Amino acid sequence: MATLVSERIGQFFVDEDRIEYTEYGGGDDWVVLIHGQLMPRRMHQPLARELAGSGYHVVTVDLLGHGRSDRPTDPMQYSMTAFGEQVIALLDHLGADQAVIGGTSLGANVSLEVADLAPDRVRGLLLEMPVLDNAVEAGIMAFAPLMFVARFLPMTVTATRAATKLVPRGLVPFWAGVVLDTFNQRPAPMAAAIHGIFFGRVAPSSKLRRRIEAAAMVVGHRRDPIHPWADATLLAAEMPRARFVEARSIVEWRLFPERLNREAIAFLDEVHQPSNPYRARGGRSGVRRT
Repeated sequence: MATLVSERIGQFFVDEDRIEYTEYGGGDDWVVLIHGQLMPRRMHQPLARELAGSGYHVVTVDLLGHGRSDRPTDPMQYSMTAFGEQVIALLDHLGADQAVIGGTSLGANVSLEVADLAPDRVRGLLLEMPVLDNAVEAGIMAFAPLMFVARFLPMTVTATRAATKLVPRGLVPFWAGVVLDTFNQRPAPMAAAIHGIFFGRVAPSSKLRRRIEAAAMVVGHRRDPIHPWADATLLAAEMPRARFVEARSIVEWRLFPERLNREAIAFLDEVHQPSNPYRARGGRSGVRRT
């Protein structure tokens, strides 16, 4: 039986732009979860409830251009660094000195930016499917057509949004609803977000990643060109306090989450203990395939 936890929606502003978030649970052990590219924060609702039920104060956030936050149309407002600064502003708004920062795909890369920009604010990193050098070609092939369509065929995006909004979310399975919410795009902000992300740095450099001292759990799987196995294992090897956990597929944490939820809760419990098994291991990363 699932543990009932409190849920509260909040907002804050970065300059004049509004960012919305949801809090789950309470207490001083903070966890921030960040969505994938173009996806809403709702994608992390099941995990957030699970972690909050284990005693953690969890926050899911819609970065600018996503979900229910504002969607500016200037590409200069979108970058991994800007997203990292938004997460730090969220911590300031919440009054959280430190948090475990984590996310999926884009969210994993933004978490790395936070660790680079403000290492003292990061208690640990929970990184699923990071996107590094091995994903560049596949990422361009996947998202460049979306930017083209948004720029030059905007009615396609508008029509898709109108059609998907007609589907009542309460009548479809949870993950179908998340997919429908992902299609809730507006052409100009969508094009600006993809442009800004792909023409800036995708992640901190390898040299900077090797300096990240926070404990980390890196999750990856073998069959996904946009989130290559090589990127996840490389990241786990680069960071001195990282451990790699192999997912069985891209959908395991979505459709069959029990095993990876246990891994995540064990990681959070460990990084909040004085005697931390995620200690430095001379640059070697542990691997779990249970």
